[in-house]
Amino acid sequence: MTPSLEDAIKDEGGRVLATLIRLTGDIGLAEDALQDAVMVALEKWPATGVPANPAAWLTTTARNRALDRIRRERSRDRKESEAMRLLDQEDVDPPDGNDDRLRLFFTCCHPALAAEARVALALRTIGGLTTTEIARAFLVPEATMGQRISRAKKKISTARIPYRIPDDHELPDRLSAVLSTLYVVFTAGHHAAEGRLDSRLDLAAEAIRLVRLLVELMPDEPEAGGLLALMLATHARRAARIDESGDQILLADQDRSRWDSDAIAEAAAIIDRVLRRGRPGPLQVQAAIATLHGLADSDEGTDWKQIVDLYRLLEPLAPGPVTRVNRAVAEAKVFGPEHGLSLLEGHEMERWHLYWSTRAELLRQSGATEEARVALEAALACEMNDSDRRLLTDRLNAVSRA
Repeated sequence: MTPSLEDAIKDEGGRVLATLIRLTGDIGLAEDALQDAVMVALEKWPATGVPANPAAWLTTTARNRALDRIRRERSRDRKESEAMRLLDQEDVDPPDGNDDRLRLFFTCCHPALAAEARVALALRTIGGLTTTEIARAFLVPEATMGQRISRAKKKISTARIPYRIPDDHELPDRLSAVLSTLYVVFTAGHHAAEGRLDSRLDLAAEAIRLVRLLVELMPDEPEAGGLLALMLATHARRAARIDESGDQILLADQDRSRWDSDAIAEAAAIIDRVLRRGRPGPLQVQAAIATLHGLADSDEGTDWKQIVDLYRLLEPLAPGPVTRVNRAVAEAKVFGPEHGLSLLEGHEMERWHLYWSTRAELLRQSGATEEARVALEAALACEMNDSDRRLLTDRLNAVSRA
C-alpha cells in the first residue's frame, strides 16, 4: 500500500464505512464493499494519483461494488431489496446533515449488545482497528475477539437494530454505553496497541470530534461534557510524549511548553461548568484530574494532594485495577512509594504491562532493586506497543546494571 493511499484510508475509512452501512443496512456487506474499493484503488491510484476527494471516490466505488454483490445473488430478501433502493440513489452523503459515524456509534452501543461487544465493534467499524489491535487493547486472545465481533454483527442483523440517532426520550438510557465506547476509542488512539505510542492519534482526534457532536446533541448531560474535557486535557499533551528518536517521554519529564494550552484552558472551562451542576460522575472526576495535570507548570508544582483526593472520590465510582494503579501512583507522590505499593496488593493484572511497570518503579524507589527487576520482566512478558517495550527494556537494563 502506497503511503498516500494508506493515509487516505486511515483518514477517511471510518466515515466511508459509516456511510456505506447507512446505505446498505448491513455491516458485513459494507465492510466487504469498502475492501473491494480499496483493492481497486491499489490498482488505479499508483498510475492516476490519489483523487482530490478520496472519500467520495471510495464511497462511490464501494457503493457500486455493493450493488454488484447484491445483484449476483439469485434471490434477494426484503432487506437486500431495500439496500438496492438506497444504493441506487445518486446522493451518497447524509441528506439531512447528521453525522453517519455518530449514527453508527449509537448502533454499535445498542443495549441489546453486550458491553464488551459494543466497544469492540465500534473500534472495528468506526476506528478501523484490526482484530489484533482490539484484542490487545482488551487483553484477550485474537480468536476470542474475532468471535465477539462476529456475534455482535450477527446480533445487529437478526435483531434488526436500527441505524439511527435515538429519539430525545431514548438518549439518557443510551448515553452511558456511548460515552464508555467513545472513551475506549479515544484511549486506543491516545495509547496505540501496536507500533509507536502515537501511531493512531487520528483515532483520538476522531473520538474528540464525535464527543463534541454528542455534547451538542445532549448539552445538559454533565458526563458528556466531562468526557470532552478529559479528552481535551489528555490530548493536549500529544506533542510532548515522544522525542525526535521516537522514544517515549513520561509525564514528569515532558516539555510542558509543547502542550496545547488552548485545549487545556477549554477543558478547564468545561469541567468547571459541568461540576457546578452538582452531579459528579467518573468522567468528570477523571477530567478534573487531567486538567490539574495540564494546569501545573511542573511535576513538582502539581497539586498531588488534590489529585489523591480526586482518586479517592473516583474509585467508588469506577472501581477496578486501572483506577487503583493510577491512585497508587498519585498517593506514592504524597505518602511515599511503600504506601503506593500497599495499594497495589490484591489488584494484580497478569496481562497488563502498566500494572507491572508501576509496581517495578515503586519497588525501585523503595530500594528493592531485585524485586523491581522481576516486575519489569513480568511487564515485558505482556503484549504492548513498540514505544512501551523500548521504555521498559531500557528500565530493565538500568535496574540490572544497578
